[in-house]
Amino acid sequence: MNKTELIAKVAEVAGLSKVDSKKAIEAAIEATKAALKAGEKVQIPGVITLSVAERAARTGKNPRTGEQIVIPAKKQVKIKAGSELEAAIK
Repeated sequence: MNKTELIAKVAEVAGLSKVDSKKAIEAAIEATKAALKAGEKVQIPGVITLSVAERAARTGKNPRTGEQIVIPAKKQVKIKAGSELEAAIK
């Protein structure tokens, strides 16, 4: 399901127009981005938990040349499915 299909489905289920549905979804995405950027955890109980984890710098190997390289530290989004979501897909 892509974003357009999600907007259509939310509009259908919630009884909203596609324009209102699009605004709501985009607002939720922006709020999620802002919270993660601020280092906060985003939780929808039973469905999903999003958080930011720091990955330390490490050494790796260039697969083409075999040369040692330094992989820089970075922040990464961690996603954990909730129990209701996991039960729904079984």
